[in-house]
Amino acid sequence: MRSPRHVGIVLFEDFELLDAFGPIELLSRLPEEFTISLVGPTAAPVRSRQGTLVVADTSYTDAPAPDIVLVPGGQGTRILAADHEFLSWLSDWARSAQIVTSVCTGSALLAASGLLEGYRATSNKRAFEWAAQHGDDVSWQPQARWVVDRNRWTSSGVAAGMDMTHALIADLVGTDAATEAAASIEYEPHTDPDVDPFAPPSGAA
Repeated sequence: MRSPRHVGIVLFEDFELLDAFGPIELLSRLPEEFTISLVGPTAAPVRSRQGTLVVADTSYTDAPAPDIVLVPGGQGTRILAADHEFLSWLSDWARSAQIVTSVCTGSALLAASGLLEGYRATSNKRAFEWAAQHGDDVSWQPQARWVVDRNRWTSSGVAAGMDMTHALIADLVGTDAATEAAASIEYEPHTDPDVDPFAPPSGAA
């Protein structure tokens, strides 16, 4: 039997709680397919934007190589997008992963670290103008619930990360598994990545 895919989720001060834990809720419904580790500045509590403390399993420097990377967004991305030490670590740690994903403004960190060069991507529509300033060769998509370009998966804001994760599970494991994971938490996902109801009101499209 194939070993579960290791999902490394990056935590940082002022990360958006649902960006990380929406995907975690879905992925954790398939423990035979995915193992999850929380990676923080140190193996210690990290404060989310909502004030909830989340304990990282391991530090950035000690984090094992992941199969799948997930970078959440949140107010903390504004500082990290200019933190060269963090961006260098993220680039080195994530580059060999099979799949690199982000939720919300996590895509700005991927772009700033060079991980989206030559890829299509999207971000939170209320922060789209800021996110799209990052990266030299990123094709930013202003109207998309989530975007898949080869092994890069990026989603729009916050709750959109659950839709992206549902689609990722369907792609990797199968539609039935994704449907059951969603049903088990009484969640009705958006299944069309091109339907983005929040783009026009925000002025992103």
